[in-house]
Formats: sequence, structure tokens, C-alpha cells
Amino acid sequence: MPAEPTPPTTLPSSIGGECTSLSVDQLRDLAKYAESLAEYREQESQPEAEDESSGGESDDRPDGVPAGASVTVKEINDNRYRYWQWRDGNKIKSKYIGPANPDD
Repeated sequence: MPAEPTPPTTLPSSIGGECTSLSVDQLRDLAKYAESLAEYREQESQPEAEDESSGGESDDRPDGVPAGASVTVKEINDNRYRYWQWRDGNKIKSKYIGPANPDD
């Protein structure tokens, strides 16, 4: 049986201690949340100029999707989906595009 993994040294030590008390399902939920949060923060830190050129689909925007929207690929239940995503004040809004291609 393999040894229990140790938390990365880049994380606060309290996180590792908290994780050891979680169930398998809670750990999987935490992993999904952490991945979603990382994607959100990456997009939040991208300059707006990159958002406008993302995906090369600016001509295909449906009504209600602003010019500054970017295309995001999200994985849900082992399936990948594409969404338009943009900021509206303090909120992040999304509009479903369709399934993602395997090479996205």
C-alpha cells in the first residue's frame, strides 16, 4: 500500500491538517472547487485585450454576449464544455456554446 501523500510545501500547513479529516467525497469536491477557483483567478488576471481575441470567434457571438467576452472550457463530470464568459459589474456571467473539441 502506498504511503499517504504529503501536502506541498507551498501550501499553508493548516490546509494539510484540515484535508486529512475529510472523507473521500469531500476531498474530490475540494479538488473540483480548487480547480474551478484557479481557472476563475487565471481569467480574472488576464488582460482584457486577450479576452477579445480568445477563441477567434468574435463574429459568432450571440445576442447579449459583449465584445470583451472570452471563451472558457470547463470540465463537468468528465465532459468538457465551452462557454462565453464575461464580467458584468462584480458578477461573472456565462453563456453555453456547446461541447468542447478534444483538442481544445
